[in-house]
Amino acid sequence: MEQRYATAPQQVPSMSTDDLRRHYLVEDLFADDEVRAVHSHHDRVVLVGALPRTGPLRLPGFAEIRAERFFDRREAGIVNVGGSGTITVDGAEHRLEPTACLYVGRGAEEVVFASDDESAPAAFYLFSAPAHTAYPTTLVEPGSGTVRELGDPLTSNRRTLTQYIHENGVRSCQVVMGVTALHPGSMWNTMPAHTHERRMEVYLYFGLPEDARVVHLLGEPTETRHLVVADRQAVISPPWSVHSGVGTAAYSFVWAMAGENQAFDDMDPHPAAALR
Repeated sequence: MEQRYATAPQQVPSMSTDDLRRHYLVEDLFADDEVRAVHSHHDRVVLVGALPRTGPLRLPGFAEIRAERFFDRREAGIVNVGGSGTITVDGAEHRLEPTACLYVGRGAEEVVFASDDESAPAAFYLFSAPAHTAYPTTLVEPGSGTVRELGDPLTSNRRTLTQYIHENGVRSCQVVMGVTALHPGSMWNTMPAHTHERRMEVYLYFGLPEDARVVHLLGEPTETRHLVVADRQAVISPPWSVHSGVGTAAYSFVWAMAGENQAFDDMDPHPAAALR
């Protein structure tokens, strides 16, 4: 498990491109037949990538979180960004088609990832936060959460946002999670850019062609920087940082948040004319 320590906005102006990428970009979360993890000290979230190509993979406990089992004091949302596969939680098998979401509550003892087809393996993206109580493990099929149509083709940000884990959907302690897919011809994922001091957020971009990239904005609204992001790479956004991006080709992204407030619309917009 890799450690990422919390940062303050005053650090960003002096950071080089390499510094920014080292602090905020997760480049290699997915690898064949491995479970990889990153622990961020922003709200103590953990990101996990599991890509079971030739056989099942078990989720370990990780010494860094000082727990015998991963879910002893945690909850998680898991979205499949690859081919079809299954997640078995304490003996109960859940089938996840691409973009399906599984919520796993505190207290789960054994979690096993598997793919249906070695030539098109599942790629399970797990976003976890500390949990104070237990909610039931719940599967949400692709597109069957709360669907919101946002944006406008005239501003190149027409998109379908599907909320899976949220205050009016699958219950959780902290985790809020969903998937956004851009419509053909639209490239901006969020505009205006926004912040929400009550919680941090992570974007995992997926569905990008190999030679395409997303230019992701971060930093304070009046001191923005950018990251160039490839397919299946994640960006960690501290609560004080804006997060928005534009792609060179069509893409989708998993958005996931953790913090003290689960209200999706609790955000502070920063219009493009006010950004610097």
